[in-house]
Amino acid sequence: MSISENLKKIKKSIPEKVLLVAVSKTKPVNDLKIAYRSGHLDFGENKIQELILKHETLPKNIRWHMIGHLQSNKVKYIASFVYLIHSVDSLKLIKEINKQGEKINRVINILLQVDISNDSTKYGFSLNEINKLLSDNIINNFNFVSLNGFMGMASFTSNFNIIENQFKSLNDLFEKHKSNHSLTMLSMGMSGDYKIAIKNNSNIIRLGSNIFGKRN
Repeated sequence: MSISENLKKIKKSIPEKVLLVAVSKTKPVNDLKIAYRSGHLDFGENKIQELILKHETLPKNIRWHMIGHLQSNKVKYIASFVYLIHSVDSLKLIKEINKQGEKINRVINILLQVDISNDSTKYGFSLNEINKLLSDNIINNFNFVSLNGFMGMASFTSNFNIIENQFKSLNDLFEKHKSNHSLTMLSMGMSGDYKIAIKNNSNIIRLGSNIFGKRN
């Protein structure tokens, strides 16, 4: 099946409220152009250099999602155009995003990445850290950062019960803080587990191979 057909098929199979981010990392610009011509505007990249290059090459109405680990010293390169940063995993990074936003007078949309898999090799705030950050209203000190919600990645496992429990824990956290902080976005679910994520209230899924085919 072609990229356009894959997109159409996935969009038909998911609820209307769920935003599909096409994970285009390592994919050639021509593949993105095919997706764009079929009406798709949301693309996710996880490396800054690739994100900048594609932003410069492709149409300006594309909404770029930064989904990979972001180093503080790289924020300045994407601050002017990034649509949503999914992977905000430290207070230091929030401060830097706010600083770069202030420089160009632009409020930058972010999601806090939560480590739901309790895996020390993964990035993200712990559930306790999120509760502290939001209950103490620390996040409200930043005028150029708009907190939209949370992002999480489940463990790399074929045990769907584990995945389900991890997504449920993030949804519980989202429900707890949603009204106090006007949170609207819950980014969970990738190619192998997005159906479980949607079942647990995810409204942003990040799919790559289902759209563009397997990576080389």
